[in-house]
Order: sequence, then C-alpha cells, then structure tokens
Amino acid sequence: MLETLDAAAVRRWCASGLAALRTHQGEIDDLNVYPVPDGDTGTNLVLTLTSAQQALAMDLGTLPDDGHTPHGHALRLMARGALLGARGNSGVILSQILRGLADTLAAVPAVRGRQLADALADATTAAYAAVARPVEGTLLSVVAAAAHAARRADSDDLRAVARAAAEAAAHALARTPEQLPELARAGVVDAGGRGLCLLLDALVEVITGESPGQPVPAPPARRAPATAVRESGSDAYAYEVQYLLEAGDEAVARLRAELDALGDSLAIVGDGAGTWNVHVHVNDIGAAVEAGVVAGRPHRISVTRFADQAAPAPQVPLPEGRAAVVVATGAGIAELFAAEGAVVVPANPSTGELLDAIRATGAARVVVLPNDPNTQSVASAAAREAHGLGVKVSVVPTRSPVQALAALAVRDPKRRFEDDVIAMAEAAGACRYAEVCHAAREALTVAGPARPGDVLALVEGEVHLIGQDLVDTCTAVVDRMLGGGGELVTLLCGADAPAGLADRVRAHVEGAWPFVEVQAYEGGQPHYPLLVGVE
Repeated sequence: MLETLDAAAVRRWCASGLAALRTHQGEIDDLNVYPVPDGDTGTNLVLTLTSAQQALAMDLGTLPDDGHTPHGHALRLMARGALLGARGNSGVILSQILRGLADTLAAVPAVRGRQLADALADATTAAYAAVARPVEGTLLSVVAAAAHAARRADSDDLRAVARAAAEAAAHALARTPEQLPELARAGVVDAGGRGLCLLLDALVEVITGESPGQPVPAPPARRAPATAVRESGSDAYAYEVQYLLEAGDEAVARLRAELDALGDSLAIVGDGAGTWNVHVHVNDIGAAVEAGVVAGRPHRISVTRFADQAAPAPQVPLPEGRAAVVVATGAGIAELFAAEGAVVVPANPSTGELLDAIRATGAARVVVLPNDPNTQSVASAAAREAHGLGVKVSVVPTRSPVQALAALAVRDPKRRFEDDVIAMAEAAGACRYAEVCHAAREALTVAGPARPGDVLALVEGEVHLIGQDLVDTCTAVVDRMLGGGGELVTLLCGADAPAGLADRVRAHVEGAWPFVEVQAYEGGQPHYPLLVGVE
C-alpha cells in the first residue's frame, strides 16, 4: 500500500488503466446511442492512453531543469502524450483531466489524500473548459462527482481519498441515464464516464494493492437505442467577434458564461500561459468586446459582418504559405480532396497526427476541415498546439465530406486568410448533408422504430426516413432535401454501394428536378452507401 503517489506508481497506473480500457474496449464502444455501427469511444480512449504510455516509455528517467518532482514529471509526460494522441471528444477530455492532475501535482513534494483531492478538482475544471457547451450525464458529471467526493473525504489518507473518488464516480455513472434522455431511452450509461471509472479503479488498485470495493456498474439491459441530435450553429447572429485576451482563469470562466448568453459558436482556448483566443457570433458587438475588457486585456480585436461577405474582397497584401488539411474516410474522397490541393489525413486522427499534417504543409496559415463532429475537438486541440509553433490554424467545423468539398470550392488566394476562412465556413454551413446507411441494431428514432437491416436516411445527423429499399430511400431523402431549395446535389458513393446507385439517383433528380445539377463521385467510405450534399 502506498502512502504517497510516486513516479513508479504513476507509470503503473497508466499501464493498469490502459489494460483495463483494452479489456472493456468493445463494451465501451457498444455504449452508443446511434443505430449505425460507428461507436468508437472505447477505441478512442485506448488510443489516447496508449499515446500517454508511449510518452512515459520514451522517457529515460531524466528530469528537466524546471523544479518538477519525479512524479510531476511522469504526470506531465502522461498528459502531454495523451494530448498528442487524443482521439474524439472523449480522448480530448481525458487529456485535459490528466493535464489538470499534472498541473496541480507537478511541484507538490508528496502526493497524499488532500493533494489528490485538489488535483481532481482542477482536473474537473480543465475537463469542463475543454467543452464549449458542457452537458451533464457525460464523462464531465463523472469526474465532477469523483472530485467532490475526494474533497468531502477531507483526509490525508491517499487510499481513502482514492477510494472515495472511485466509488462516487461509479455512482455518478449509474445516474447518467437520469441526466441525459438519450442514454435513458437507449438503456445505457455514458461511454466516456465508463472509461473514466475504469481508470479511477486502476488508480485505487495501484495505491492499495486491492481491487476497488465499489465495482463499476455494468450497463443496464439494452433497450432500443435512440439517435441523438447533433448540435449546429445559428444564422440568427450577424457578427463574428474575435480577439486575443490576456486574463486569468477565473476571469475567463466568467467571460465564457457572459459570451455564451450573448450569442453562439463560442470558442475560448488558451495556451496555458494566460493568453486566450476568443471567438463568438453575436448581434451586440459592444457587449462582447466590453466583456473582454472586464475580463482582462483584449487586443487584435476583429469584427466581421457576415452580410458583407458577398461583396468583393478588398485588394490587400496577402500572406504567403497557406494550406488546407482535411480528414477523409475512403480512397475516393481522399483523391477528391487531394485534387483540391489539400493534405489528407485518415479518419479518426489523433491530435498528434493532425499536428504532424499541419506542420508537414510548411505553411504559416492552415485551415483544417474535420468532417466529423467527433473530430472537431481533436482538430481544435491540434490548432492550439500549432499556435505554440507559430502556425495560425483555423478549424472550419465541417461535419461531412460534402461540406468540405463545398468549402474548398470557394477558396480564393486573393482574399485575406481570415476572410477566406469565413467564406469557407459559410459555404460549408450552406451545404445541407445527408447520410444513408443500414441500421446495425434495433433503434427508436424520431422517424419511428428501426430494425437491423433497415435503410436509414439521416439528415444533419438525425434519422428522417426509414425504408427497406436502398435506392428508394436515397431518392426520397434527396427529394426531401431539395424540397427546401437547392441548385446542386453532390453524391458520394460508399465502398458497399451497389453498382449503378449514383446513376439511378441522378436519373431521378434529372426527371423530378430538371433545373438541379448533379455531381456524383466514388467516395469509397465505409458504413454509408451514399452521402448527399445539397447547395
């Protein structure tokens, strides 16, 4: 049994936690509220912690000349490795939890119970800060409960505090279906929270030499899972406000709340040294800037009125060295992006892989198109890392390859980089997208019950149609999308698409919508026989 957490214990915790995640990887992947076979939270957590372990393994035991303790050095290596290897939202949040632990414990001479409790509190703060709009009933609720219980234990006994945190996390995980309706309808607990419970249990085992007294609850018996609505921005706000801000963490926390009440598309990211990049869409420009003045020292303030983007861009001296990095699934899609001059990264990249691609462009200004909601947080983390290397990176939040194609089509090297990014974001946002796939499991969706093998048509991430015939469902979803207007339809056929699918959909559009142009490509993406974009 350990009285304090030393460097050797940190290494054992990382190894033990990774082993636990690997054992339960498939189970965590299955805690998925979508009826399509794309659950990957367990896989993302395993890959994230694998990177953390690799960072520890590469260390030769030498300490940097910065006053950090051996255990602090190990925690910093672990956190840094997790950040560079982070995949998906769950991986990014886990990396921030580890960063919070490392930042608090790095210079602490001896890690006992109260020090661990303080570190868990800071880890919770870092985890919530990593998410623009935190949602309860997720990994965030689980880490918050662990931190609260650790503080409530009010003890220097490391074992008692670790046990209290793990037990509270397990109980919080069991309550996640009560907090998040999607989980309740699916009959599952939160996948990221399940992974965190395994890591906390591993920490208890390392400290005490015993298995945790409170086991992580197994998922409830599965009922029909439900689809979740993916978030999207709003066109109700007319201005984009951006500035750099010199401020403390507490002031930024208050600023985040104030700006969130003023508008949307809020993103506040820091470099860990007191400098923050603030971005928000609002109608009240003065209030957004004034909130920054109250919080600290804003500078490099820029305001863009979206309605002005249709006007010809002014002729200004242009920086050289621009590039685009795009995440792609499928050989055909990758070729399309490469033909547009973009650097292509395979699907579900880590932060480090995206950062490597950004650096490999050799450009001073890079736009990143993630093409998947789960990759956006990874792209944002890579952008923050690139900022520290002197590369300006903007992430256009594309959620589908068809949106990325629309964004790349409007690139103009004669525009300022910032204006070009805005134009790309507008083009992507104006492209509505749909995905057609086969249900992998029973599901209760907003379009009705679905059974394995049914054809599902998802528009903007939500099931709109359930059919039996693939071609009929594809043409029906195109009709539904064109009913809201559109001049161009883009079709990307998947690896499992039957021969002639694109031709049949094209023929239908040409007959039913004679003034609409159709472009069709072999995308080669898995899971989805057809991706559709309407502009």
